[in-house]
Amino acid sequence: MRPVALPAAFLRTPLAHRALHDRTQRRPENSLAAIRAAIAAGYGIEIDLQLSSDGQAMVFHDDNLDRLTLATGPITRRTAAQLRAITVRDSDDPIPTFAEVLALIAGRVPLLVEIKDQDGALGPNVGALEAATASALKSYPGPVALMSFNPHSVAAIARLAPDLPRGLITSAFDPTAWSPLPAAICDRLRAIPDYSRTAASFISHEWTDLARPRVADLRAQGAAILCWTIRSPGEEAVARRIADNITFERYHAAFPL
Repeated sequence: MRPVALPAAFLRTPLAHRALHDRTQRRPENSLAAIRAAIAAGYGIEIDLQLSSDGQAMVFHDDNLDRLTLATGPITRRTAAQLRAITVRDSDDPIPTFAEVLALIAGRVPLLVEIKDQDGALGPNVGALEAATASALKSYPGPVALMSFNPHSVAAIARLAPDLPRGLITSAFDPTAWSPLPAAICDRLRAIPDYSRTAASFISHEWTDLARPRVADLRAQGAAILCWTIRSPGEEAVARRIADNITFERYHAAFPL
């Protein structure tokens, strides 16, 4: 399996984290309204995928419905139709399916897709969400790239959608911040040991940890370096000293000259 290069659009177009969300404007994270706003502004879009009980990829960040909706409980216990009947807080939008979002974006801006961990501990119990994601993307016409914190998910995508660019979301993996993930797993993932095994072509790294030598090593090997999550122009200026592009929220990022 060979890496697939990240399209140039992902290196020149700032990526709106969970789309261009602003709850005060009734466009919460990962909502159709936030996606429409990002398209209108010309930004790339980063979204998250979770799995419904009937095997559909849904655009939603959390594994639990409580924070973002008035419903409760795990998202994986409801069908896509049931989830489509739930309104996202501070909006008029339902939880969208991935297919619905793909139809809305229609290749107009770069789309960076995070596959949320379904194992629970970044382990090997994955596959269903990756298969649903790959299936939805079979005829998608625009620039898209896939990524996950879970290297097993990225390896699955490499098998299921070998022609799509894929990358690892990486971090300092501070065990305190990642609790209850075991410290031994944090220690392993911090070194980004799965980059070659997953045939990745990029990482999206925690921006405050961009100075890590391993990031420089990967860049020297040809990896594209994205980062998360920038929340001000000042942070952006610091991150761009190392990163090729940013994922941002809470302000409108500038387009590089």
